[in-house]
Parts: sequence; C-alpha cells; structure tokens
Amino acid sequence: MILRTLVGREDADFHPGQFEAIQALVDEGRRALVVQRTGWGKSAVYFVASLLLRRRGAGPTLIVSPLLALMRDQVASAERAGVRAMAINSANATDWGLVRDALAADEVDVLLVSPERLTNPSFREKQLPELIRRTGLLVVDEAHCISDWGHDFRPDYRRIGDLIAQLPSSVPVLATTATANSRVVADVQEQLGTNVYTIRGPLARESLRMGVLRLPNSRARLAWLLTHLAELDGSGIIYTLTVSAAEDTARLLAEAGHAVRPYTGRTDPAEREEAETLLKNNQVKALVATSALGMGFDKPDLGFVVHLGAPSSPVAYYQQVGRAGRGTDNADVLLLPGAEDVDIWKYFATASMPSKDKAAAALEALNESGAPLSTAALEVRVDLRRTQLELLLKVLAVDGAVERVANGWRATGVPWTYDEERYRRIAAARVAEQDSMIVYEETTGCRMEYVTSVLDDETAAPCGRCDNCAGRWFPTDIADDAESSASATLTRAGVVLEPRRMWPSGMDRLGVGVKGKIPAGEQSAEGRALARLTDLGWGGALRELFAAGTPDAPLPDSLLRACVSVLRDWGQSGWSGEGRPAAVISVPSAAKPLLVGSLARGIASIGQMEYWGPLETNFSLPPGGAGGNSAYRLAGLWEHLKVPEAMEPRVAQLSGPVLLIDDLVDSRWTLTLAARVLRRAGAPAVLPMALAQAG
Repeated sequence: MILRTLVGREDADFHPGQFEAIQALVDEGRRALVVQRTGWGKSAVYFVASLLLRRRGAGPTLIVSPLLALMRDQVASAERAGVRAMAINSANATDWGLVRDALAADEVDVLLVSPERLTNPSFREKQLPELIRRTGLLVVDEAHCISDWGHDFRPDYRRIGDLIAQLPSSVPVLATTATANSRVVADVQEQLGTNVYTIRGPLARESLRMGVLRLPNSRARLAWLLTHLAELDGSGIIYTLTVSAAEDTARLLAEAGHAVRPYTGRTDPAEREEAETLLKNNQVKALVATSALGMGFDKPDLGFVVHLGAPSSPVAYYQQVGRAGRGTDNADVLLLPGAEDVDIWKYFATASMPSKDKAAAALEALNESGAPLSTAALEVRVDLRRTQLELLLKVLAVDGAVERVANGWRATGVPWTYDEERYRRIAAARVAEQDSMIVYEETTGCRMEYVTSVLDDETAAPCGRCDNCAGRWFPTDIADDAESSASATLTRAGVVLEPRRMWPSGMDRLGVGVKGKIPAGEQSAEGRALARLTDLGWGGALRELFAAGTPDAPLPDSLLRACVSVLRDWGQSGWSGEGRPAAVISVPSAAKPLLVGSLARGIASIGQMEYWGPLETNFSLPPGGAGGNSAYRLAGLWEHLKVPEAMEPRVAQLSGPVLLIDDLVDSRWTLTLAARVLRRAGAPAVLPMALAQAG
C-alpha cells in the first residue's frame, strides 16, 4: 500500500530489486548499495523503507542529497506518499529552528541534508550528534559523488564516510546511484563498511533513442536548433558546456519565438525554481542549461535532451540524458558535438585538481597563524582564487589535515603528504574518460550499448533504436533563415568589462600599501571586450588566436571590424557616460605586441583618433600570470606599468577620455593599474577595450 500511495497507482508493483533492497534494510538492518538506471525508482526504496522502519519505532531517516532542485523534488514526492519530510540546506538555513522543533516533536519521517551542512561547524557540533543518535536509516543519494573516480566527485561527500563510522552498526545505510562503474562501486562499498549488499541492475534505458549529429560549427548547430526545436516531442533540456553558451543560445531561441529559459549556476535561485516549475508544467519548450540542472531533476515525461557540445565522459552524458523518458515509452537524445569541446574539458579538469605547492602553502599559513583563519584571510597568504582555495581546503579537511571551525579554518596537526600517485591516477582517468567520449561520438556500434558498457553493465546489448542500430532518425537540413539568424547572434559582439572598485584585502602582507576602496579619481570607467573565449560566436576565432604556439601577428581584418562594431554600439550608448575618446593608448604585451599594436592602430585610424603608443613597462619584473588570486595578481603587477615621460604632458592636457587597448583580460588588474597610472597622470577618464575576456 505504501508503494501504491507513493506512485499514485492501485496496480503499482515493485520493480526487480526494489523489494530485496527494502528487505535488506528493514528486516536485516544491512548496508546496501543500489546501482540502477535513472527512473528505476531508487527513491521508492528509501521512502517505503523509512515508513516501515518508523512503524517499528525507529527514528527519522537522514538523507544526504546533493542539489536543491533534487531536495525539492524529494520533499514533494515524500509528501505525496504520506511521508513527513523536511530539508535543511543553504537556501533555508534560517529554518533550522523549525526543523529542530519538528524533530523534537517526532513529526519528521525524513530529513534531507546537503553534504555541505555536514562540514558546517555549528551544525556538526550542535545538531549532528543528536541526529546521529536518533537516525533510523541513513541514505546517501547520488553516491558516486563519494568516489574520487565518480564523474561528479565532491569533497564534502567524503565526510559521509566519517558519518557512517559514527553510526551504530544496527542502523541500516543505503547508498544509491545510476552512474557508477565497477571502480566507483568498489570505492563506495569500501566506505559503507563490511558485508555490503549490492544490487546492480541493467542500465539500458529502453525509452531513449540516441543519436549524434556532427555539424561544421556553432552557427550550424544553432541553426539546426532553430529549424527543428519545435518538431521535437514535448518539452526538454538543451545542455551547453558553458554559462555564456547557455545564455547566448537561450537568447537566440527566445528571439526566434521559442519558449525557452536559461538555467545556469549564474541564474538566481528563485528564477531557477521558477524555470523548473515551468518545464515540469510544459509551459516552456526547453530549458537551456549547464550541468547546474542535473542530478535528481525529475520530470517523468521529459521528451528530449539535446547537447550543444559533449560532456567530458560517457558517464556524465548518461547521467544527463537520463533526465528524459523516465515515465514515457519514447524520448529522443541528440548530441551535437563541437570542435571546442576538448579545450573546455581540459580547462575544467585542470581547474579542479589540487596543487602540491598550494596545499603546502595553505598548511604552512595555518600552522604559522596559530589561530583560525577565514578563507578571505587565507587567500592572501596562498596564491589561489577563492573557489579553488575552498576546494583545496575541503580536500585537506577530508584527509584530516585541517578543520573548519566557527572562525574559519585551522590546522589539526595531523601529518599530511601530497598523494601525487593518487592525483596522477585521477588525472589519467579523466583523460581516459574524455577519450571514451570521443569514441562514443565516432562509434558505428550501438550507442546505448557503448555507454552502458563503459558503466560496466554486464547486460549491455544493442538497443535497436539509436541512429547506428536503426538508421538516422533525426533530420539534418537547416533552413536558410535559421542560419542567417544564428549568424546574426554569433556575430553579435560586445561584453561589458566591469571596473574594479576595491583593492583586494591583505595587500600589506605582500608589500603593497593599498587597501579599501580604489579612489574614484584612479578608477577606470566601464569597458568592453569583443567576446569571451568561451563564447559560441567570436570565442572560436579568439581561442585560436590565443592558443599556445600561435605566433604573434597583426589582428585579422574580420576581428578588427568586429571590434569596431563594438565601439560603435558603445558610442551610441554613451561611452559609459564619459564622452568620446580623445586618444588611444595600448597596454604593452610581451607575448602579443604585434596583435595589440595592430588593434590599437586600426581602431585609431577607423575612429579618426590619435594613437599615442603603449604604456611603458618593466619586463624585468615578473608579470602576474594567469590564475592565482587577486592579491597575488595585483602584487605581481604593482610596479609594472607607467606613463612614458614623453607622453605625460599630453595626457595631462586631455579634454576627453583615453581609450585603453589590451589583448586578453583575465583578472582585470592589468587594466585597473593601467587606468590608475593614466588617471594619476591627468587623464579625465579611461575607457578599457580588450579583444577577449578569459573565462
């Protein structure tokens, strides 16, 4: 009866393996790992088990769940089944009092907790011990996140091993995932403890019809979407690899009259929730999303998933296409790979790996401090950006070398060594996964069979439905007007460069005596760049221009014309309120002097302005390199730039702003310091213009 109430059908029955898993948890109190395809009904196992255990007097079930969207779906599903569920996460941390009171009154059957809450000092010290004492069942959802080898490894998830170790042996534990190969399964089993009951079912999704369509460029891929999106059944998800690609694609489709919404890590949480609701109610044709819309999003009748660019592994791809066809007989999933995919994979892979030198620097800083340091305070002692530093600290915390406390982070004194062999093996595994994705794209065999075999499914077999098994099922034609619209979107140029307003904290520790707000008279105005390196349109040409090994050369005419169009639009909108530039000056470049010089001279000539040449630099000093945090980037550039003596009188007499030209902008500190020296020399305003923005 519990199952039938949960799914809302009087004829509902258990899928193969569901009853066995429930029995192992409820009757035998075991630790179990369930590896089953998306849509199999893993949530039914833990909801039914929770109610049965509660009827026997057990405490509430604690579910560790990775995503807010997944939590919302799980709470709604639980309520439909008569399960009293509550959640505690970053979105409702202030509601802990309500949760605590409900737990005290024994009015909670299931409590969902984000893995990040397990590392919160207050939660860990004040609430977690009582939860552990009362927990009747622990559920680790999306358990592949525990494993170094999982496609979505998260350091916070490694804390779950500590949580399991604190539970009495009589408390059953359930770990569930749909995306685990044999190596991940073994890793998770080890963390669950001894005598783990593992249920692995066939992973093939009979409802999915898979296909790959290779098109020559981004313009053709977008034009295909414009031509055929309306023909795809129902509503679905269009995945992209970057935020800018999602936003550009959503804008193009919306301007063409398609009901779509962007969904990325940059989307406001309230807007994300609204977008999810619109898709579930079939009020939009598609969400154009990054991987931010992933695990656990539950729309049983999702009709299609289209990828503009390939994820970095078949396992990640399987997880994302698994959103489709969970409650229908047919759903289409189509991959439109791009030439830029490999570069994007490499960027994200290198950004997520901890560095031996940075780890040692973080530990040394914490040991020297003798007192806890906040992330902001530690950031100026370790040359890492905030997001990378936070990831590193979580890794060190998992290994026991540091711990998060109320006032920040402190070293524990536990000896720690950099496991170079481990990270080398992880990096090699990531490369192998990327190679496997290319094999998937190029295979002439069954696509579903290939993906499930990569997941070590012993039952992998031809599906009879994909483009290789049954022939190409998708159209390949592109309408002329669609290609024109795609071209217009991709050639649309211009990215706003926000000026820096504040100096980074801790500059005094690096020998630079500035702090607080940058004086208004030393700031740049809002600027412009032609495009981001990750953009679908001009991004491709710019990536080639700045690729390692590309020789320095004058700017191609096509890119110069695009820059001029950016300046024209900028001028029509008022030059950021500063008026028309009176002179053009460039930022000196050690790597691309011909490129920067030709851009500055070309803009000056076309705009009928004077080009005064580059600022002066001291190349004997080490420049701030790519990456690193703001404080170190700024310190590396501090004495690097100045206005040439011959140029100073002319700058002091300017009646209008300087148009400051640079090639590639990353942290914006070079532009900030260049603007500062020009403003201090008398320039009334500085308008930065760059060819490309990194990231």
